[in-house]
Amino acid sequence: MNWFIYHIASGHAFFTGIGVIMIAVWAGSRSSGGGKRVATWSLLLGALAVAISSTPLPGWVYVLATVVTVFWIVSLLIGKRLRWTAWAVVGVWAFAAAIELPYHFLPGISVASSRSIAVIGDSISAGMGDSDRSVKWPELLEAEHGLRVHDLSFPGATAASAWKLAGTQRISCPIVILQIGGNDLLGGNSPTQFAQDLDLLLASVRAPGRQLVMFELPLPPGMHQYGRIQRKLARKHDVRLIPKRVLMGILAAKHSTVDTIHLTPLGHQRMATYVWQIIRPAFPPVPTAGFETEPEANG
Repeated sequence: MNWFIYHIASGHAFFTGIGVIMIAVWAGSRSSGGGKRVATWSLLLGALAVAISSTPLPGWVYVLATVVTVFWIVSLLIGKRLRWTAWAVVGVWAFAAAIELPYHFLPGISVASSRSIAVIGDSISAGMGDSDRSVKWPELLEAEHGLRVHDLSFPGATAASAWKLAGTQRISCPIVILQIGGNDLLGGNSPTQFAQDLDLLLASVRAPGRQLVMFELPLPPGMHQYGRIQRKLARKHDVRLIPKRVLMGILAAKHSTVDTIHLTPLGHQRMATYVWQIIRPAFPPVPTAGFETEPEANG
């Protein structure tokens, strides 16, 4: 998987696009013909980068940014370089970046009540079936960090099928990790259906004192609605989101996958390492009992 695809699906292209739009604003303030050409091409490239990143910001943010940017373009075309319009473009896109930026930081996890987790996932977590003999990342977490893992992942899982399976299980773990939604997105489930199914799934596994942690979906161009649904339901059900750059970084790494999606043994090891980095604060090391010695008496 090449760098270009990673840059788009990880969401980094959104910030690149905003940076290029800022260059367009700077170039548009130049009076030379060259400045106009740079402004035109920079604006087109920046807008394209933002669009293909499928960053799931609220629709009103995009409407506001588009209106302000178009107003600035019109002011240039009619020969009136209104400084306030340029500053408005800078401000609105900086505002958009500020809204998106928090979703690119790793979530905070509180100390758990027991050393156990549940994993709800698809074939990225479960592998490709009986023929896949590799040790999966939930198993690696269990073996390497002394966790009890209730693994509910299975190949082909969707939000709906995961919800049905979760309903048959007694989940007592204080942390539930959800790696789900890829088959909904790639399998053609409508955004409306995905929203309904994911809402049911999150509601079924939510419990007092339990922390839900969900991987954000890397989004192909035009699929921003699925990301909006994830974020909306994450707020509703108090779910901590793992930035999509994490999963995308694993899938894009050399020798991590057999087909750009399903993990190799090395890919599972990388996944286990990243997941442990995120949930590690929940499981502080247990202090070993030391031997106290009596203080020596003086004299």
